[in-house]
Amino acid sequence: MRCPFCKEDDSRVVDSRTTDDGAAIRRRRECSSCGRRFTTAENTMLLVAKRSGVQEPFSRAKVIGGVRKACQGRPVSEDDLGRLAQRVEDSVRAAGIAEIPAMEVGLAILGPLRELDEVAYLRFASVYRSFDNLEDFEAEIALLRAEGEPLGQEPTISTATKKSSQSS
Repeated sequence: MRCPFCKEDDSRVVDSRTTDDGAAIRRRRECSSCGRRFTTAENTMLLVAKRSGVQEPFSRAKVIGGVRKACQGRPVSEDDLGRLAQRVEDSVRAAGIAEIPAMEVGLAILGPLRELDEVAYLRFASVYRSFDNLEDFEAEIALLRAEGEPLGQEPTISTATKKSSQSS
């Protein structure tokens, strides 16, 4: 690392610490020529590849912003949104690749959002998956109901279904 004072190329690391939940490393260095100390920061870059081909750095703020719209009017706090964004970031970083498609970020949002609030999940999924009609919503709701049932237990029949079968 080049010394910012004397421009010598040789320096040694005196101290290293992780910051930003492990996403960055702060290093305290000492120049072997002039003896002065300086700090450097190393950040890991996680790029999101958009459908248009544009790349941009991953942003928790963008995740929170997108999910906040789906959670509008729902009992979801800012802390909940922050934890969700952290889970999403951890999930996409765990893939171990430097560039992730935007579609994968969206998929990483769906799971934690469903756990947080099913109505917000449906709102987000309807935009993310481009629901075109009522059948798309019905299919997603049926899937939510089916996956929400404990294993080995039959799904319950709604009162509307019972009434229609009784009148037949």
